[in-house]
Parts: sequence; structure tokens; C-alpha cells
Amino acid sequence: IDFEAIARAQEKDDWDYCADVMVKAGKALVKAGAQILLIGANTMHICAERLEEEIDIPLLHIADATIRRLKQDGVRKTALLGTKYTLMKDFYKKRILEAGIEVMIPEKEIDTVNAIIYDELCAGIVSETSKKKLLEIITGMKEKGAETVILGCTELDLLVKEEDSPLRVYDTTLIHGEEAALWSIREE
Repeated sequence: IDFEAIARAQEKDDWDYCADVMVKAGKALVKAGAQILLIGANTMHICAERLEEEIDIPLLHIADATIRRLKQDGVRKTALLGTKYTLMKDFYKKRILEAGIEVMIPEKEIDTVNAIIYDELCAGIVSETSKKKLLEIITGMKEKGAETVILGCTELDLLVKEEDSPLRVYDTTLIHGEEAALWSIREE
């Protein structure tokens, strides 16, 4: 999938275009023999409902995989970092809230986090200055009562590591991949 075209559509709030692209790719994967579908980006889960409606194989939702892990660990209040779309739209936060877990977002720093993701990480730039800024944001959310932090963007794990963070880190990329691997070896 051409990410540049997706990023342009996101900026225009053209989620129908994004969903059309995702459905087309999903149908191609089904035709190729896929038995489960994963979306390798938190933000693109905004298209999850449409995919579930139009694709005849299960979708392993990245937020649901993360919620299962949070619930297993007894987390009641978590911070969420991600793109401005993941943080400002309800498709992701609502799932977490409906699971009985309070979600905090860095409201004043949404544009900062988004710029780090799109202007740096998506371009392959891993900056110590940006890492420091993200850790400051996480520290601020800890001070407001967050027990953990969800890295709700698949690029954020390039900067934020468990050993550096003042909060326990839930890396959605890793969690999603682990759950997919377990699904693939399950007995029916």
C-alpha cells in the first residue's frame, strides 16, 4: 500500500479512500489464502469496521489485543500515545473505555507527538531530542495518575523502550504480533 497516498487522504479526512484501499488489499489477501487479517498500523484501524463488513476472514484488532493484555494485568488507567487521529477520534479510545479502562491522552502535546511520528519516525529519523520529549509527556501522564502507557502507533517503539519509561509500556506492535502468532498455532 502506498503510504504517501494514505497520509494525504488522512490529512484530508478522507477515510473512505483509506478504507477502499484497505478493503482492496484485504480481498487480495483472502484470495491468496489468508485466514486472518491484521492491520499493521494503529491509525488505520479506523477502517476496521468496514473491513470486518467486507472481508470474510477474522480481523485481529490491535486495540483488542492490547486491551486483553491490559485486563490480564489489571490495569485500570492507561495513557495512550499515537497519531492525532488515534488520539482525537473515538475508534480506538472508545474500545478501551468500553473495556472498563480509563484512557488519558496528552491533549496539549497531540501535535508534538503527531509531528514526531509523521515528520521523523515515518521518515526513518530517530531523534534523542524527540525520545526525551516523549518520555517527558509520559512522565506528565504518570503524574496525573496513568498506570501504564500504550504505544498506540507502530513507530513509537523506535523511541520509547520499557527500560527508559517511567510507566510500564504496552507496545501494540509487539502485542499484536504475539497474538497473531498464537492465533496461527491454535488448535481448532
